[in-house]
Formats: sequence, C-alpha cells, structure tokens
Amino acid sequence: MVMKVNEDLSILFWLWRQKASKDGMAPIYVRITIKGDRDGFSSGKKIHPDFWDEEMATANRTCPDSKFINSYITKTKAELERHYNQLAATHDKITAAMIKEAYMPKEVSKKTLMQAFKLHNDEFAELVKKKKKSKGTLVRYERLKEKTEQFLKTKHNTSDITLDEIQVGLAANLYHYLLINDIGENTAMKYVKTLKQIVKRAVTEGWIKQNVLTGFKCTYVDPDRETLEQHEILEMYNKELPVKRLAEVRDVYVFCCFTGYAYETVYNLEPENIFKGLDGKLWITKDRQKTGVEETVPLLPIALEIIGKYKNHPYCLAENKLLPVNSNFRYNAYLKELAVICGISKDLTTHTARHTFATTVTLENDVPIETVGKMLGHKDLRSTQKYAKITKRKISNNMKSLEGKLFNANGELQAAS
Repeated sequence: MVMKVNEDLSILFWLWRQKASKDGMAPIYVRITIKGDRDGFSSGKKIHPDFWDEEMATANRTCPDSKFINSYITKTKAELERHYNQLAATHDKITAAMIKEAYMPKEVSKKTLMQAFKLHNDEFAELVKKKKKSKGTLVRYERLKEKTEQFLKTKHNTSDITLDEIQVGLAANLYHYLLINDIGENTAMKYVKTLKQIVKRAVTEGWIKQNVLTGFKCTYVDPDRETLEQHEILEMYNKELPVKRLAEVRDVYVFCCFTGYAYETVYNLEPENIFKGLDGKLWITKDRQKTGVEETVPLLPIALEIIGKYKNHPYCLAENKLLPVNSNFRYNAYLKELAVICGISKDLTTHTARHTFATTVTLENDVPIETVGKMLGHKDLRSTQKYAKITKRKISNNMKSLEGKLFNANGELQAAS
C-alpha cells in the first residue's frame, strides 16, 4: 500500500521478490514519489514473502521480526516526511532524490594524516621549485613523514590514521618515540611542532574541524652554542694546510664567520650577489630560503680576500658560484678533519660559523643586536637573542669602556661631566 503523506509526497515500502535469496528471504525497498518523480533505496531489511502484508506494506504478526521491521518502517516514514518538510521550507522545487540524499547522505571518505602530509609537502615542494623555500627543509618534512609512519606502526600497528582519530596524546607519544630512538630533545620537539603545522593545514583545507594538537605546548632546551674565539679564527685562517680540499673548506668556513651565512645560503651564492653600497664599499645579499628574509652584509676585508682568492676557480667559473662549496655531508666531515689539524677541540659544524659571526665578530664588538638580526636574516629579535649570550670578552669590553668614563689615567675617580 502506498502511504500518501500529503498531496505531493507518497512513500511506498515494497518487497522485491525477484531478488529473494536461496533461503527465500526477499529485500524490502523504499520508494519516494513526488508529483510523479521517483527515487528509492534498499532498507537493508529482509523478510520471507509469507510474512509480508502486501496491502498494508508491513510485516504481519506471525513474522518473528515483525516488531523490528514495522518499527523501522514507522520511523523511516517519519524521517522522510521530516526531511521533506525541511526542504519545502527552503526550496521551491523538491525532488525525490533530494529527500533520499537528506535521509541517507553519501558517506564522505575521511581524510588521513598521511594525506595531510602529502598536501603540506607537495605545496612546499612547489615553493622549492620556485626557489622560494629551502630544499633542506623539504627533506626534513619528508623525514618526519617517514618517522611518523614508523611510529604509528610501532604504537598502533598501522601506517596511517584518519584525522578525526588524532588526539592530543599523539604529540606527546611521538615526542617520546623520537627521544628513545636517539633524536635530540630540541630536534624531536621541532618535529612535533611541524606535525602540529601539518594538521593545522588540514584544518584550513576543511578536512577536519579543529587541530587538537594545539593543546600540546612545544618547549625547548637552550643549547650551549659553541663559537670560536677571535684568535682561533685567525690561527685557522693562517694555518698552512696539506691538501687543497681542506684549504677550500677552511676558507668557506672563515667566510661564514665574517658574514653569518648558513651553509645553504653560502652554497647558492653567485658573483651577482655582490653589489656596491651607498657607502661605496662592497656588500653581499641573498634571500634566506628558510625565512624568505633578505640577508645583506657589508663585506669585511677577510671575506673580500677569500672571494678574490676563488674568482678564477674552475668550479666557480663553470657553475657560476662565488665559492667552491662542497656537499653538506663532505663539508661537515672535512670540518672535523680541519679542527684536528688546527688543534681546535670544539665541534666545528655548518652552524658554528654562523654562531661565531653573531657572537664573537659582532655582538662582542658592540654591534647592536637589531643590526645583527637584520644581517642574519631573522624575522624578529627573538631569533637573534638566542645568540646574545654574555661572554667574558663582552664583559671585559664593557667594563673597559665604563672604566674610561669613570676614572682618569691615574685610576682616580673623575667628577661627572
């Protein structure tokens, strides 16, 4: 029997006998009709035809599942009518398909964490191709993706999870996993910070409503940043070295000590990056790929001397490079060899030269921190302040200046001017 809800809408529950299974059970279907327009769907319920009341379109009382089936029919009819009324309030024309979709909307496939990684990393890769972001940073993002997959396999026996499965504990658990797998505290925390950034990107894409990982606060341990003293830089620069490759690495390293450039920046420097400033002297400039901020530095005499030394170097001429810079791996390996030859016990890395410029070369010699930050390509002073440790030389310089203001040549306290 067709259930006439109103003059436009009718709902029919009917038995599709031709689709009966071997045990004789036939599926119950639902048909929606609006002014001759029809659509329908399977109820997911089955009944033996002997128990089906064709006239009433319900299960008869002798059916073992009559209460269950008839309850479904009553509720479904009410739900379909409710959706019809809601649509009628906002639409001039309603189709049977609209009611069907409102009642049983198509299931939207849930996005996963690995899909969020792909979205984020693919977009970043496009910026790398345009030379607007660092390739090294992209490698770090891809490495985090791999480590997260390994973590999920270890912790949850799966390589991926849906975004709506993520809980704030994921951040803490990943951090712990990285630590016990020999990742340093700050590096592990940076990985977690990046994970929060990736989930945030999924939120802006509309894949998930909120980023629950914001509840995890990232904290960092202030590292003891090694720097070279001025006498160590000079001794290294004047050292006679047995092989050409070490001399080249030494010169690149010292150049970074007097410009503050990170490895990737100095690797990409070209002769065109040098220009004459308003003061008539030579400067060097390069956008820092990590931040997109320009690093512009006046060239000090030693830096100019090193540039001149490699002006006609075969590699520099062939590749249009300012200096002969090795791969990151070889550069760091040769620096360790160089440290041994020069009798330096400190761990020379691509970063210590940048730290040396910030501390020994500039801040210790009273260059304002704002100026140092600008030359280092920092977006704000917070990034520069991590270099501004108070050294003994800085204290000595400041006290000498103070002594000159307070006392005369005989050590007598002077009257205030």
